[in-house]
Order: sequence, then C-alpha cells, then structure tokens
Amino acid sequence: MKTFYLTDAGKVRDHNEDSVTILKNASNEYLLIVADGMGGHRAGEVASSIAVAHLGTRFQEISSVGSKLDAVNWLNDNINEINKMILDYPKEFPEASGLGTTLVVALLTEEFLIFGNIGDSTGYVMKNNKLLKVTKEHTLVNFLLSVGEITEEEALNHPKRNVLMKALGATEVCELDIFDVERNVEGIMLCSDGLTNMLSKEQIEKVLNDKELNIEEKVKKLIRKSNARGGTDNITIAYAEFESEDISL
Repeated sequence: MKTFYLTDAGKVRDHNEDSVTILKNASNEYLLIVADGMGGHRAGEVASSIAVAHLGTRFQEISSVGSKLDAVNWLNDNINEINKMILDYPKEFPEASGLGTTLVVALLTEEFLIFGNIGDSTGYVMKNNKLLKVTKEHTLVNFLLSVGEITEEEALNHPKRNVLMKALGATEVCELDIFDVERNVEGIMLCSDGLTNMLSKEQIEKVLNDKELNIEEKVKKLIRKSNARGGTDNITIAYAEFESEDISL
C-alpha cells in the first residue's frame, strides 16, 4: 500500500492549526489521523498536535490493535485521554482557554477497516473509482439538515455552516462516532474541511482517478487546486492507495 500526507496553511490563515500523520505498526496495521484545531493564541495547533501525537504514540507502543471490538475500545480509551489533556491544558496556560480540535481516523488491519470521527473533518473511501463519504460531520448545519429544517442547497452557503456541535476539548465526556467499512476498497482519504470547502466531491474524485499522477502528486494537486480556489482555511490530506495484492488480503 502506498501512503502520503500533507498539510498546508492555505492562502488566508497566517498559521496552520491542522495536524496529520499516517503510521504502520509491526503487524502491518495502518492508522491515518487528521485533526483540525481551534482556539485563540495559536491554541488550535496545540490541541490538534496533542491529539495526533498522543494517538500516534499509543499506536506505536502496541504490536496490534487486536479484534475489531478491541480496536474500537482502544480508540475511545485514547480519545478520552486526549480530551482530558486538552481540557487540562489551559490550567497551565490560561491564554489557551477555549482550545479544541476535530479528529478523524481510519484504522486498517488485515481483517477490518474502521473510521472514527468527531467534528467536521471527513473520511472517505475510493471504490470502483468513486469517492464515497464514510463519516458524518458534527455541525449545526448538518443537524438542521438531518431534521429537515434546511435544504441541501441552503446548507451549502449557510452562514453558520462551520459551527461545530462536537469537538475534542468541548465537553468532559467525548466519544467517537465509529463506522465499520468493507475492506475491499481502492483507497482511504481523510481531510480537514479546508479541502472540502474549496473542492466538490467530483473535483476531488477526478484528481484521485488520474492515472498519470502518483500518490504524492495527487495529494499535492488537490492542495494546489484548493489554494487556487481561495485557500480560505488550512488544508490537510492523508491518503492511502491500495495495490491489487492489498485488496486481496
């Protein structure tokens, strides 16, 4: 399997509050993570880096995540630890009050593929050359859409479309939404909303299907296109591309 990740500040923000990594452990299990931080005095980048660094360190400390149930429990146990770390941070650094972060993860083993998310960073799979959305954003607009208060057209340009309903560091108790996905896919992509606010699903799909580009070129082109359309936020992508022998495992 080929993997590549990249983050970019974009064209408007003066610093980058996103964090990202892709890791592989001794059992050939893969963990992809994207976090989009928030908070004044650069606290957002602290929150996102806490999330990615802690989860990454814990992943590298174990030889395997075990069964699917073990993996879900492992994720949520670590999410609770991260949430507490973010909540405790302003006790030592009061200027960072209000920090928090979104988080989207994908955990791939030879037996299963699961996604987890909190906030509005998004997880996708590529299957039959189609980009399929896996996760659901915890935003006010998504909630209003789900209860029929607004239409999909109204949601696209809603003035409060970036208001989050859930994030790490927002409440004492935090739990990921977990999505169990068939493993026979061609790719896994995680991204912050800096990508999806600039490019449509079809535009992203077209780049990922470009056979002339290698995996690094695809990710870089997506970021370049997002910046060309305004780059109003930090842009972060973690992408894993399966080869035929991976899919048959």
